[in-house]
Amino acid sequence: MAARRPHNLSTPVSDGSPVAGPTFAQLGVPARLVTALTTQGIATPFPIQAATLPDSLAGRDVLGRGRTGSGKTYAFVLPVLARLAASTTTRRPGRPRALILAPTRELVSQIQAAIAPLATALSLRTLTVYGGVRPGPQVAGLNAGVDVLIACPGRLADHLESGHARLDAVEITVLDEADHMADLGFLPVVTRLLNQTPRDGQRLLFSATLDAGVDVLVRRFLHDPVTHSVDSASSPVATMDHHVLHVQPAARLPVLVDLTAAPGRTLVFTRTKRGATKLTRQLVAEGVPAVELHGNLGQSARTRNLHAFAAGSAATLVATDIAARGIHVDDVTLVIHADPPMEHKAYLHRSGRTARAGASGTVVTLMTDTQVADVRDLTRKAGITATITRLRPGHPLLTQLAPGERTYVAPSAKPAPSVHPDRQARPTGTNPRRAKNPRARRQPVKSDTQTTSATPKTPGIAAFSSGSRRGRRR
Repeated sequence: MAARRPHNLSTPVSDGSPVAGPTFAQLGVPARLVTALTTQGIATPFPIQAATLPDSLAGRDVLGRGRTGSGKTYAFVLPVLARLAASTTTRRPGRPRALILAPTRELVSQIQAAIAPLATALSLRTLTVYGGVRPGPQVAGLNAGVDVLIACPGRLADHLESGHARLDAVEITVLDEADHMADLGFLPVVTRLLNQTPRDGQRLLFSATLDAGVDVLVRRFLHDPVTHSVDSASSPVATMDHHVLHVQPAARLPVLVDLTAAPGRTLVFTRTKRGATKLTRQLVAEGVPAVELHGNLGQSARTRNLHAFAAGSAATLVATDIAARGIHVDDVTLVIHADPPMEHKAYLHRSGRTARAGASGTVVTLMTDTQVADVRDLTRKAGITATITRLRPGHPLLTQLAPGERTYVAPSAKPAPSVHPDRQARPTGTNPRRAKNPRARRQPVKSDTQTTSATPKTPGIAAFSSGSRRGRRR
């Protein structure tokens, strides 16, 4: 029988910042978890947590709606751990007790970072499963037994088909960012996975929007769910300033360099993976410490670059929509849409990387003459009012949007290299397999990441130079 349409028992609030109200202990969170939260510096529940925890801790199915940065992760992590700790079941090889599904590798890693210290406090074991890495360690982890499995749908489906995992012992299932799963086309595989979990298990679904695809999941798999909303993705953030900079194509890069050279973390969005790589190289060549994040990078490079951004060794991250969906880095002061997105939902999701948890932030969209109509339609659908300014490099507004002294890094002091996923960084023009052949060492190493001699060499990129001795003799 189809579940009844969820009903809303909560009052929407204006942002995701902590508010005066009940403590975690008063909401029913066990004392050991409260202590672990305090150790992590988390003392006050966010509105989405205060709204959902009483129901989720009581075992009810919950539909939580809130945009990025509203505190959804702890809203489902805490009841999962609390209920598993109180359960009398034990972990068994290949049969997780709880399942958390997330759309991207980065988001899986972020959830793991949040849940790991809390799970350790309760002697519970967690495991992450996603593609782009060798499956062997994941299989070994499954065979050892796991309490909470945090997974991307595709790789988990592979483990189920190979017989390394079963979902018949799952007591609690969580779908995080369900709307993004729908956007990426994951709903068929998510449906197959949920069909393999017990029908009487608890299910928690968190989403920024309740589109048609997500609504199908709610109706089919959630039983009499309680709905709590803390702003949807269609609600603009009051503490976020939006600016559209009308520039000529030739001014696009100088304006980006000016903005990203200012103090603070900056997240720059491009539409394509190739565009992210190209723009990263251009920024680095201009002295801006920048790293890239997109699907063409191997997992080790993605992890390394995200860590460099979070740690501050590279204050600018150039990313695509999909890759950046899992970015949960505090203190991103500026989001730049170097390429305006195709739809308003993507604009809001991108912009949600700043002004998180009640903080303030600035969002800048670069617009050329050919993009005026598209950007006007985009902002209208997103429900935001942006200040539009036609400007050139050096305009005083750039300093207002990104205040502070501009800093440009010399080539020798650039951040750690972003290594191509299929190669280790090697000296320009060398190939270790031909090291015994002096003639071969003079040959440039061609790769799919080469640049021309007119492009400054960037860290971790094997640059092709046309000025070799062999080339000059010709």
